[in-house]
Amino acid sequence: MNPRTALTATVLAALTAVLVLTVRYDGYFTDPAGLFWWYAACWVLFAGALLALRRVPASHVVPLLVAGAVAVTVTGLVAPPRTSTDSYRYAWDGRVQSAGISPYDHAPQDPELVRLRDPWLFPTGAACTVPDRARVPHAGPAPHCTLLNRPTVHTIYPPVAEAYFLAVDRLSPEGARHKPLQTGAGLISLGVTGAVLLILRRRGTDPRRAAYWAWCPVVPIEAVNNAHVDVLGALLAVIGLGLVAVLPGRRSAGGLVLGAAIAAKLMPAVVMPGALSGVRRVRDGAAVLLPAAAFTAFAYLPYALLSHGSVFGYLGGYVAEEGYDDPAAGPRYALLRTVLPDSWALPVLVVVMAGVSLYVMWRGSPHRPWSGALLVTGWAFALLTPGYSWYALLLVALVALDGRWEWLGLALAGPAVYVLGRAFDSRETMAAIAYGLAALLVLAATAVRRRRGTGTRRPEDFSIQTSGPGAPPSPPAVSRPA
Repeated sequence: MNPRTALTATVLAALTAVLVLTVRYDGYFTDPAGLFWWYAACWVLFAGALLALRRVPASHVVPLLVAGAVAVTVTGLVAPPRTSTDSYRYAWDGRVQSAGISPYDHAPQDPELVRLRDPWLFPTGAACTVPDRARVPHAGPAPHCTLLNRPTVHTIYPPVAEAYFLAVDRLSPEGARHKPLQTGAGLISLGVTGAVLLILRRRGTDPRRAAYWAWCPVVPIEAVNNAHVDVLGALLAVIGLGLVAVLPGRRSAGGLVLGAAIAAKLMPAVVMPGALSGVRRVRDGAAVLLPAAAFTAFAYLPYALLSHGSVFGYLGGYVAEEGYDDPAAGPRYALLRTVLPDSWALPVLVVVMAGVSLYVMWRGSPHRPWSGALLVTGWAFALLTPGYSWYALLLVALVALDGRWEWLGLALAGPAVYVLGRAFDSRETMAAIAYGLAALLVLAATAVRRRRGTGTRRPEDFSIQTSGPGAPPSPPAVSRPA
């Protein structure tokens, strides 16, 4: 074996081993600081693997990358969900739908759904002493509880996510518990790796970029172990942006898939300005926006017809609970609130994000819509300072497409707030520190790129040409250094 390939494989083996220990370490409630140190060790090894990969011969890159992706993904399957209970709600929503009931009509603790409860999701007795168990009303003397979070409210998840939960429930063998959702998420995460590799190959771009997703610790921990449905939104967003870039004459196909991404997890809506990068004609923009809006609306329609309650469920309550409408209520807008009055945070955020979006749509490259999507998504993260580490899955996928590694700092800031914030009992302070350092990394790397002349247009901008009316003019020849 080539010595450089062997070195990369060795670092990958170490990363895989440490990820196994990290996933098996159940310290979120008992030792959050210790758990974060395991996270940090994974990220150090991840950085080492990326650096080693740069010197691997081109013919070895894709096989090594895919083998590493499989190994890293599998580490998420070695334990039940460790730091989130969201997947239990997914399992419950799938079960409710399999019983012919709309998931939007009842909260989990409603008496109408008692017949669907089982000892796995609704344990009794001593099992209810675990910190993340929510109590539910009961008639007997023994305590009753549930693994589901927020059992008193209706579901929040959009229709494509609900369809996914139903499919997993229908395909799951009896007594499989958390494993089908983890397995499904693992397959989807590998699908993201495949989609990124296909797009990079079609663009003639170095496939090493795919490692930013394939080997990133966020993927096995949040996409696989905690089985967050965000990974489905990331896959659909990647495919949608790829279709917009690779098939410029059929932008509507990309719009449809982006609509599916939004209907899986609303957050992928933030990539829409990127999908409109460099669009100058109204009909070109409409070719993306109208299919996306139509798919999202029609995806909700069957549930709206079958449901007696609102298909938006607890969405409004969640926004209020997380402090997005009241900056003083939590760690949101931490960077803005460091330098501005609390009441200014939301208006300034809106103005800044509108400016970034307009810049992307006007100056962005239509051949690299993911670059604009990453810029909008990255600054949305930096200014919103979300406290949930799984939100960064979309960001990591965009980094893999675009190659600007510095944005990964935001993906590390999430677990710093979510895990390490517990240790110091101050998520607001941790959000300001973690996201502040991540934003400084982005600004510093951007300045260096501009100084070197690598931060503007790239050769791959011109790798795909369209023809016919309205096609961009042929660019001047781009010289490459020997």
